[in-house]
Amino acid sequence: MDDRTLTLTRHLRASPAQVYAAWTDPEVLPRWFGPEGFACRTHAIDIHVGGEWRFDMTGHGMTFPNRHRWTELTPHSRIVFLMDGLEGEVDAKEVVVTLAPEGEGTRLTQVMTFATPESLKVAESYGAPERGQETLAKLAALVERQTASAG
Repeated sequence: MDDRTLTLTRHLRASPAQVYAAWTDPEVLPRWFGPEGFACRTHAIDIHVGGEWRFDMTGHGMTFPNRHRWTELTPHSRIVFLMDGLEGEVDAKEVVVTLAPEGEGTRLTQVMTFATPESLKVAESYGAPERGQETLAKLAALVERQTASAG
């Protein structure tokens, strides 16, 4: 890990295909994305390489504008996007999500690379590692519920 990188990992009791679908279905992604107590209000979503998702993350009386711009979508194994808040923001973070079969499920690894060590420190001061794990827990709950109802 370098001084600009935040890595999160989680085992999900669902197949890589199910997890990938939760990341790439425009109806499903806004339902789970974001930490506990936050919801996504989508303005536009077009999930393909070159597409973007513009949304506001709202919760606890706050609103945070967000934009994800997809740069790679490899079915069932890898998702890469740039994440920032506003048009013209210069410190977009690159997020690389890898999905690997592990046991009866999937090992998700998410690596977020910040523009500078200082921007990572600011994110950590706001609890980014913990909020990221809360987000992955919401994803896990969704895909594991789907797996249980299908099985």
